[in-house]
Amino acid sequence: MEENDRRPTPVESAAAGMIGVLQTSAVIAVVDDDAAARISLVRLLQLEGYDVRGFDSANALIEAPDVGEYSCIVTDLRMPGLTGLDLQRALDLRGAYVPLIFVTAFGTVPVSVEAMRGGAVDFLEKPADPAALLDAVQRAVARCAEHATRRSVVAGVRQRVERLTAREREVFEGVARGLPNKSIATELGIALKTVKVHRGRVMTKMGAESVADLVRAKEILGGT
Repeated sequence: MEENDRRPTPVESAAAGMIGVLQTSAVIAVVDDDAAARISLVRLLQLEGYDVRGFDSANALIEAPDVGEYSCIVTDLRMPGLTGLDLQRALDLRGAYVPLIFVTAFGTVPVSVEAMRGGAVDFLEKPADPAALLDAVQRAVARCAEHATRRSVVAGVRQRVERLTAREREVFEGVARGLPNKSIATELGIALKTVKVHRGRVMTKMGAESVADLVRAKEILGGT
């Protein structure tokens, strides 16, 4: 079977529509102590159909209970209290994945490099070109959706692995390593017939239709 003809596994199918759902329900945070600049950005994004929340400081945003639920944060760099870079570091320490876009009139090459190394989607000069900003926000929302999809796929695989018995997990590991049934039986010290029984149960519990599906499941877990 050609790779392009491969049918998705149940785990992949469950997450297939997540990117589109998240993009249409994206919530954007705009952080700027300059009220006029903040209102302008909020209105621009609202006109594009985004749900937008404005904050006059990074402190106000980081203290919000739902800070990790935003799809993107558009933030000024220099502000009283926490700076934009401080906000980026605080989110990272919390383990909250939210793509940031910096918009500032005080950017320098070292600061922009630090921001991009920290995972920022873009670093724009203030006042930002509307088209460039909207493009950056679209990319940020897509990146957030892709991240959520990967998390969903990993969670689905882990749930399936947790359903396996200890012996079934050993067989799963052997199959995922490319070992034939006879080699697995020898390695585990069990009968070939027993391996075949466990293998069938592994395929069912993992929602796998082929050995390739089990290999992919193992690769997904190995990448976390």
